[in-house]
Amino acid sequence: MTASKRREPALAAIALFLDVDGTLLELAATPRAVSVPGDLREGLRGLSLASGGAVALVSGREIRDLDALFAPLTLPSAGLHGFEHRSASGVYHRRPLPSAAALEDARGAISHLARQHAGLLLEDKQFALALHYRDAPHLEEAVMKAMREIAARLTGELELQRGKMVVELRPAGATKAEAVAAFLAEAPFAGRLPIFIGDDLTDEPAFELVNRLDGASVVVNAKRASAARTRFADVTAVRGWLTQLQAEPAAALGQLPAFGHPASACHAPSPAAASGPRLRSRA
Repeated sequence: MTASKRREPALAAIALFLDVDGTLLELAATPRAVSVPGDLREGLRGLSLASGGAVALVSGREIRDLDALFAPLTLPSAGLHGFEHRSASGVYHRRPLPSAAALEDARGAISHLARQHAGLLLEDKQFALALHYRDAPHLEEAVMKAMREIAARLTGELELQRGKMVVELRPAGATKAEAVAAFLAEAPFAGRLPIFIGDDLTDEPAFELVNRLDGASVVVNAKRASAARTRFADVTAVRGWLTQLQAEPAAALGQLPAFGHPASACHAPSPAAASGPRLRSRA
């Protein structure tokens, strides 16, 4: 990436990658309890058009779930943390499937665990299985112990992934970093400066990749240490920044370290841009 392109804060120069839950949408008690506001859907459509289609969703959800949430908008998407991928041209592919035996073993064990304890919720993603304990935080230690034991006997098939009040068994080897790299190898993302916005531990590999590429990494509502070089306070801040990005690309992009501002000097938008986010520099 040339220095001149890095200094050019224009939508034609960027590739925007967005996590969904906890980033674009507030976390809810269950994965099915969320909805996409019409203004967010239209804002993403506008950004996609203005950027030449270089806006993608990179999520732990299945692509079919993303399509249902954002319908009728359909964006390039990576689902199940990079296990499945749909390009801007609509070409779909996925990594090799875990064996049916491994999935059934995990499904049975996690279902049994969820039935034993009130407040646990199994989310069956077809090729990945997530156990939510948001309604039973006191069970975190027991949940982690049980899930580690299940993962240990399925080594090479499914691997453990922690998140916010959830632990997941997902296909081994798939990461959001690989998902972003795959997009950056194809049109219209290739040759652009990547921006990745996410909130959870599953987003850290993508932050690290984007940093290596001199892109912009943004973590949302995180009290933990993160590889991300910029922090947004919450989902409202993300949506405000996306609104500003469409209306005033230079002003919005100028707040990110990759576009010329050091991480210690990120600023909130001026009062005239009150709809934008309040930024916090990396801790």
